[in-house]
This record gives sequence, structure tokens and C-alpha cells, in this order.
Amino acid sequence: MSGKSLGDWAYLISIVIAVLAGLAAPMATSAWVTLLLVILGVVVGLLNITEKETQAFLIASIALVVASTAAFSTLNLVVSPLGTILDAIVKNIAIFVAPAAIIVAVKAVASMASNK
Repeated sequence: MSGKSLGDWAYLISIVIAVLAGLAAPMATSAWVTLLLVILGVVVGLLNITEKETQAFLIASIALVVASTAAFSTLNLVVSPLGTILDAIVKNIAIFVAPAAIIVAVKAVASMASNK
């Protein structure tokens, strides 16, 4: 299995885990899920994001992390537990994306430093 293929699988598995864990949010999420999302985020950051994709990925990462701070739980006033579930899904995706963003950002800084 090539590195790119492994990274593609890591991305797909992460999204599935983030959604499934979000759907289970009213029952609580395991710390193991968080650890797994972080590890998969590292894999994706190392293997999937090319230098050409760096800027778009980092901007999207910022948007996801900011969105994860939204108070989706207020939707529970209308349809319970929809807000809790959406909140958990977005937070899980942010947990997955954050380590990938750190790796991509460090790679970008290293690339800029070596070009001087």
C-alpha cells in the first residue's frame, strides 16, 4: 500500500469515526476515539497534503477549528439531541484536522526557511 493510499484511507476512516462518534455523543465519547482521530490526523498531515494544497488546507483547517467553537447545542431547544450530535461531529472533525494542520504548517515553515 502506497503512502498516498494509506493517507486516503486514514482520511476516510477519520471522517467515518468522527460522524459515528458524534452520533453516539449523547452517550459520551471515549478518549480512545480522540486519540485515534489525532493519530489519523498525523498520518493525513504527513502523507496527503502536498505543497500545492498547503494554503487551501490551512485555511480550511482554520475554518473548521473556528466552527467547532460554535454553540450547536442550542439547536437542542428545537430538536433534541440534534445540537449535541452536530456539536460532537464538528468537534471530532476539528480534533482530526488540528494535528494535520500543525504538521502541514510546520512543513510549510520549514520549506520557506530552506528557500532563503
